[in-house]
Amino acid sequence: MRAEEALAHQALHDSLTGLPNRALLQDRVEQALLAARRHGTSLALLFADLDRFKEVNDTFGHPMGDDLLREVAVRLRMAVRAADTVARLGGDEFAILLPQITDVREAMDVCERIRASLATPVVIGSDTLFVEASVGIALSPDHGNDVDTLMRHADVAMYVAKRADTDCAVYEPGADRYSPTVIELASDLRHSIERGELALHFQPIVDMRSRQVVAVEALCRWRHPERGMVPATEFIALAEESGFIRQLGLWTLAEALRQRAHLWPEEGRRGDVAVNMSLRNLRSAELPAVIDNLLRTWNVPPSALRIEVTETSAMADVERTLATLTQLHEMGVAISIDDFGTGYSSLAYLHRMPVDQLKIDRSFILDLEENANSQAIVGSTIVLAHSLGLKAVAEGVETAQAYKRLAALGCDLAQGNYFGAPLPPEELAPALRGSPWSLA
Repeated sequence: MRAEEALAHQALHDSLTGLPNRALLQDRVEQALLAARRHGTSLALLFADLDRFKEVNDTFGHPMGDDLLREVAVRLRMAVRAADTVARLGGDEFAILLPQITDVREAMDVCERIRASLATPVVIGSDTLFVEASVGIALSPDHGNDVDTLMRHADVAMYVAKRADTDCAVYEPGADRYSPTVIELASDLRHSIERGELALHFQPIVDMRSRQVVAVEALCRWRHPERGMVPATEFIALAEESGFIRQLGLWTLAEALRQRAHLWPEEGRRGDVAVNMSLRNLRSAELPAVIDNLLRTWNVPPSALRIEVTETSAMADVERTLATLTQLHEMGVAISIDDFGTGYSSLAYLHRMPVDQLKIDRSFILDLEENANSQAIVGSTIVLAHSLGLKAVAEGVETAQAYKRLAALGCDLAQGNYFGAPLPPEELAPALRGSPWSLA
């Protein structure tokens, strides 16, 4: 009998924290909804997602991340009443069921208690960790009368809280700018890493003088189990709006460094890997430490990593971006300003930035042969880069004519389908061996 009870407990509880799991939470929400309908009362469901949890895993390792989750579980239980349920949904997501409340203020009070419970740093061994969470609130009957609707609306509210970079958000149907399909896709995206749905493709970057592939850019791809390949423009925008772009950037970085050995399988032939970093990544004070740890883990020299940051991101929060980029540059990591020419960068700030490359936006390259203005912009950007001691990189090179024009203008590096489309790592080296562009 005890063995059966133990098995039943395991089926309904999270093995790491001991909290109820998703299945048990759904059952308790169902029971609470039935009781609320009988007594004419309200209930609240809160979804809480830890901010920057992946950075803890990447910097300190998964055992430290597990210790942190266990401590968060303890603090969440202490922040609520005995009659309330705290559950772990998976990863760094938790849910809190408040089966009896009088109005939304009670749920907001609980949200504030959660924030206060996490405000004290978590000390694990000799390390001190700072924890924050984004919380979404859905009420019944106001926001749903069944389990699935209430859970989806709590998830939507949490998505809104992350997007607004605030502690807590209450579900508001009128303020929801997104269709249920988009919200569902955003929710799926947050789980794409743990489900193994993401992959990297790599596009070669060619030295214009030697005609050799000296680097590759890591480009994230998402194969949705039902929708198939989701366009990058679509899911990157969703990641930006939901706050998931931070985790997506870190996953791309870690996977690109891990894959580097497969891209250049022959010893002594190791090119650089370029990875895009968002403004949210650059605002994180922990980013240099995370990158240092990943470089050591995969035995990659710092000089072999290129961090690409868009011109718009670099200028959006200049001082914080400058501090992070300076640290990375001092580590030996190369910095590239992406999509140059499309933003509003000040030359004074550009001069202060520890930049190694200017990457000319593809919009100026695609019509290089027909548009005199594009020719002038590209030519002047190359001159500007060289005058600052930087290399000029052209992206979106599609034709031999564009390649020849860029070479005549003195462009240093280039990428685009003319040299090769983005490919999975196992396909890249064989494809290049059959092309005019040799591996450096």
